[in-house]
Amino acid sequence: MDDVQEKLKVLLDYWIEHNSEHEQEFRDWADKVAPSHTEVANQLQRAAARMAAASDELVKAKQALPRSKGRH
Repeated sequence: MDDVQEKLKVLLDYWIEHNSEHEQEFRDWADKVAPSHTEVANQLQRAAARMAAASDELVKAKQALPRSKGRH
């Protein structure tokens, strides 16, 4: 089980970082299109907020993992 937990911790770290990059990308594009495409910008901002919420859940999942024995 420790191998699974270690792999999951690595994956969670990766997913959290990956989501953060996408969230910022959505926000950047929302800013670029905002003047002429308000609805598109709004939808991109909503998607960014949902990506941030998903990342928050992934952080909680990581925190819920049991700590590995032998690590402090």
